[in-house]
Amino acid sequence: MSVLEAIVLGIVQGLTEFLPISSTGHLRIVPAFLGWEDPGAAFTAVTQLGTMAAVLLYFREDLKRIAIAWWRSVWDRRLRRELDARLGWYIVLGTIPIGIFGVLFKDQIETGARDLYLIGVALIVLGLVLLLAEKVGKRERSIEQIRTKDGFAIGFAQALALIPGVSRSGATITAGLFLGLDRTAAARFSFLLSVPAVVLSGLLELGTILSDDDGDHTSLGALVVATLMAFVSGYVAIAWLLRYLTTHSMVIFVVYRVALGVLVLALTAAGTIE
Repeated sequence: MSVLEAIVLGIVQGLTEFLPISSTGHLRIVPAFLGWEDPGAAFTAVTQLGTMAAVLLYFREDLKRIAIAWWRSVWDRRLRRELDARLGWYIVLGTIPIGIFGVLFKDQIETGARDLYLIGVALIVLGLVLLLAEKVGKRERSIEQIRTKDGFAIGFAQALALIPGVSRSGATITAGLFLGLDRTAAARFSFLLSVPAVVLSGLLELGTILSDDDGDHTSLGALVVATLMAFVSGYVAIAWLLRYLTTHSMVIFVVYRVALGVLVLALTAAGTIE
């Protein structure tokens, strides 16, 4: 992988990780459009560590409070009613589904799930579901009003992001809207929920790449460059999206997903991209 490829793919990863348009899908589509080799699922997972660093930096105060409150509530059940402690438990609960499905379907995720037809269909379908959530969601609940069932349901939605093209943030924000959360609350909880799953996945895949079991076409230098670019662009994407959602709907992302999905299907069927 060249330095140029690493820079481009790192920026793509950072921007699309938090916008509801699928980072894994774009890291498969962009190389196909440019005639580059598929960087693979392991590369995607490792560069997500850059975007997680952006989350940790942006939400550092929130995460610190949540971690401390959660740890205290482990030993004192009376503290579990506090908001930060509850959020900690909801994040743990919501991480379980993606952990289970990630282990069970690891091989399929790294091979068959990267099919461009599947990615194109996933982009369109989730886009239409997101549009439905925009239309029927009441958007009257803040993050302070999240309950146990919300954490569990949004966690299951996060597991769908194992399919490239679905989008982790897209699936979780969509679930939040269906549950009545306002857009900012849905996005904020989506970002917080992503931390454990993405960090663990990235560290596991980093070990795979360093051991040369996979990703042998990706040098360590290119991986570092891509991860750094993902960190910078990811931080910008978080700040922008949270501001954007205070006054705008998700329709622009629906239009983009459907248009891109149709384009991918058409070009793949025509043999223009492989």
